[in-house]
Amino acid sequence: MIEFYKYQGAGNDFVIIDNRSAQFDGDNYSLINKLCDRRFGIGGDGLMLLENHPDMDFTMRYFNADGHEASMCGNGGRCIAAFAVHQGIVETPDNFTFMAVDGEHHASYKDGIVNLKMINVDTVSIKPDSTFLDTGSPHHVQFVDDIDKTDVFNLGKATRYSEAYAPDGTNVNFVQFKNENNIKVRTYERGVENETLACGTGVVASAISAHLKKPEFNQFNIEVLGGNLKVTFEVLNEQFKNIWLEGPATFVFKGSIKI
Repeated sequence: MIEFYKYQGAGNDFVIIDNRSAQFDGDNYSLINKLCDRRFGIGGDGLMLLENHPDMDFTMRYFNADGHEASMCGNGGRCIAAFAVHQGIVETPDNFTFMAVDGEHHASYKDGIVNLKMINVDTVSIKPDSTFLDTGSPHHVQFVDDIDKTDVFNLGKATRYSEAYAPDGTNVNFVQFKNENNIKVRTYERGVENETLACGTGVVASAISAHLKKPEFNQFNIEVLGGNLKVTFEVLNEQFKNIWLEGPATFVFKGSIKI
């Protein structure tokens, strides 16, 4: 039997397992894929293992729903941060650190809201109708006039598997300006291979791309299908630093499953 917890951040949902005793095999891709299956398992956009770290509060290991260990997940990072606070794993909820695949992250938790520091972004590839950047995961960002009518699944899938991003592919974001520094984002996520209700690294990429169009703003309020998020950052010598992703991270339920 494996004890698990289910968390969601703006509709991005995850299975979380406390693996500090190393009882769960993170190399068992087929098992992780089964646990993430919404019909035959627990269901989730991904699975995370919370493991020990010698110097920081914990280590986050993130797996896509397809079972494979993946690049950074921003909303996953916020959810595992909330989980660590709820389990008493961190001593100072207003300031703690953990290690993820893309490096060290700082986080704070208060009243169900997690503020997560993301990695710096040094390079943005600007194309005629899109941008490409890595915010812990690779993201293609495309601006559209009517996001509600955009065929996110088919257009996103075509870009994700396009020759331009072979062989690893990319996540694909569609962005519409609402007004001022308010944007709406929809994302096709690789590894999930579908549109998700939110994508943390995706909204960070979208906010930075929106800044390139409206450089007077370094804070963006972002509407996603699953709720609302906020991204703030500093710009120094065309590099983006001190990037923070803020939003809710909510416990849904806990249980145990026989494998």
